[in-house]
Amino acid sequence: MGSTPPLSLYVHTPWCLRKCPYCDFNSHEPTGGELPETDYLDALVRDLEFDLALADGRELVSIFIGGGTPSLLSPAFYRRLLREVSARLPFAADIEITLEANPGTTEQGRFNGYREAGINRLSIGTQSFQPAQLAALGRIHSADEAIRAVSQARAAGFDNLNIDLMHGLPGQTPELALADIDQALALGPEHLSWYQLTLEPNTAFHSRPPVLPEEEALWDIQEQGHERLTRAGLSRYEISAYASANRRSRHNLNYWRFGDYLGIGAGAHGKLSRIGADGRWTIERRWKTRQPKAYLRRRIDPRGFVAGKSAIAHEELPLEFAMNALRLTDGVDMALWSAYTGQPREALIARLQDAEKKGLLMEMPEKLRTSPHGLLFLNELLGLISDD
Repeated sequence: MGSTPPLSLYVHTPWCLRKCPYCDFNSHEPTGGELPETDYLDALVRDLEFDLALADGRELVSIFIGGGTPSLLSPAFYRRLLREVSARLPFAADIEITLEANPGTTEQGRFNGYREAGINRLSIGTQSFQPAQLAALGRIHSADEAIRAVSQARAAGFDNLNIDLMHGLPGQTPELALADIDQALALGPEHLSWYQLTLEPNTAFHSRPPVLPEEEALWDIQEQGHERLTRAGLSRYEISAYASANRRSRHNLNYWRFGDYLGIGAGAHGKLSRIGADGRWTIERRWKTRQPKAYLRRRIDPRGFVAGKSAIAHEELPLEFAMNALRLTDGVDMALWSAYTGQPREALIARLQDAEKKGLLMEMPEKLRTSPHGLLFLNELLGLISDD
């Protein structure tokens, strides 16, 4: 019998000054006046209290505050939020607490306040440093504002910083993509998220697709960008994540290793594993009411926060586990499969035989690890598991 996985907390803030045309996250432009900080914080606390039983007394190893644009909310909001969370759930001694911040929505005083509130990691959503690409993406900041945001974060004492960059952008050449990497590296981030633009359903880009770089240019960007990041001392540990020593995102690692997480806030998702009285495992995904106004109304009866939930069927577990674990370049110990799902490892290995024969996997049976070839064709790899 395994033990329940480590536990993280995801907090969603649903407001943005402007909806970006590529964004499929649950984000909404505020309508008139100030954001309802007090009401939203009260709702988050009620939401958390309703979910507390799912924590099973576990401590939080990480907290991630995403959006939307979390940096639209004040330091006082986060000071009280973290105080309320810590009063209800124990924090690991080395807990990682990340806040997403967008350039153009911050200033020095806010960064100081976030640090004082207990946030110890920032993720700055730069996406590009090129004016034409920023305009195409609908970003509200300039390259200078992005550079200034990093400088302000450093001055506030943040020594664990992620920069978000995208590639494969409208009008982007390999030279422009590499120039973005060079500028990001010049700012000395401990972590860099570098991912390709995809046209997601229910976005403006999906309904009115922009002209994107050709396949050959995309390969050049990926190969040369990876080489440049590696040469600069950032190690690739996940398909789209690079980090310096000991600065991998603990929160994301918990996701990818099939850990558990509570999700609070409008549209937040959670994944929880429990061992019932009969000794059988139940792994459940749940999601909260999406619309901010509807979410705020639910605080009167917190049972209404949960918009839906579904148990992961046993036959779906191999794919669910693999979709996360196979993103990691170092792989995952196969022992985690049994520990976090309550199923024998043979159930997973049987689903992976064809993928191993095709050279998409390596190091079974003690470790589940994608081969370098498999990382390039992850969708094909997951398709083989799904077909089984």
